[in-house]
Amino acid sequence: NISNNPLIHIYDDQFDSFVNLQSLYFKKFEYCGYSPNVRSCKPNTDGISSFENLLANIILRVFVWVVAFIICFGNVFVICLRSCVATENRHHTMAIKSLCCADCLMGIYLFFIGAFDIKYCGEYNRHAQLWMESLQCQLIGSLAMLSTEVSVMLLTYMTVEKYLCIVFPFHNYRAGRKQTLVTLISIWVLGFVIAIIPFCDKQTFGNYYGRNGVCFPLHSDVTEKPGARSYSTGIFLGLNLFAFIMIVFSYTSMFYSVRKTAKTARQSVFDHEVSIAKRFFFIVFTDAMCWIPIFLIKILSLLQVEITGTMILWVVIFILPINSALNPILYTITTSSFQSHIKLCLQMKCQQVGLKETPRSISTIYTHANPP
Repeated sequence: NISNNPLIHIYDDQFDSFVNLQSLYFKKFEYCGYSPNVRSCKPNTDGISSFENLLANIILRVFVWVVAFIICFGNVFVICLRSCVATENRHHTMAIKSLCCADCLMGIYLFFIGAFDIKYCGEYNRHAQLWMESLQCQLIGSLAMLSTEVSVMLLTYMTVEKYLCIVFPFHNYRAGRKQTLVTLISIWVLGFVIAIIPFCDKQTFGNYYGRNGVCFPLHSDVTEKPGARSYSTGIFLGLNLFAFIMIVFSYTSMFYSVRKTAKTARQSVFDHEVSIAKRFFFIVFTDAMCWIPIFLIKILSLLQVEITGTMILWVVIFILPINSALNPILYTITTSSFQSHIKLCLQMKCQQVGLKETPRSISTIYTHANPP
């Protein structure tokens, strides 16, 4: 029992020489990964992983597959639909398809987590340390980071663009094709840079993505390197919080401007822009519901408030990806253009069926009128 021992560092082969060791008691579950041959190690879970499984919660072990499928199917559906249906605002469509690609990466991340959970099922502790230090875990974690940051930046860009169109309707602030393309490429490049920086300096960042079984650097503790803590804080409480505040400010100004000018101007001028703004408001609302818990967890962890691993697991598997799952509904299914296109397709289908039935009806009438 070394649960009261203030462990500073444990070597990978620290307990290999204790061939007859049966039980170990640590203060933290993460240390159990250094003793893969011990039959019993306590505590047997940190809320995220357990002695047996990568994902400790049986509900989330199933839910990770469901959410991953919904995210990938929904966003691929939107990309295909937007590619087939011609729209007036092609620049807006480019941004939406780019955002769907970013959301798809979150679904791929969850698929990988679910796959490795199945791979290590029943014997996770034997592979825990190797898994968290592996290249696979680092790449999966960077994929989730890329998805979240690109999604946040794209949403901010589209919100600001809509803000300029509504608040300043008589100014020529609409971005052209070249400007939109450059902006989208710049956002993706910045997202890649944010995701790969922790790979560049191991002494500063340590095992940045491999601090837990799900490979996502959300929670900070006293054992985290100062460089990694500062970088993580700058991303989640710097860039993301700034983007969130900017989005809230933009939408507040948009709706105030629309309410003020709708009384004096023709309503038809604003109808199209307002409908888009309302749809994006619900997108921002879902983002807020996803990001506010992340902001709180990050702040509490910096204040060294004890946070259960179960809460972190629910945030990473459920709250964070749910935004990616809802985006296809808000972007396409609820839009008037999508509904109009579906109605048009149904009408054309009915007309085709009617044209096929008409010759049969004429043939039947002719046959009854002229019996053999």
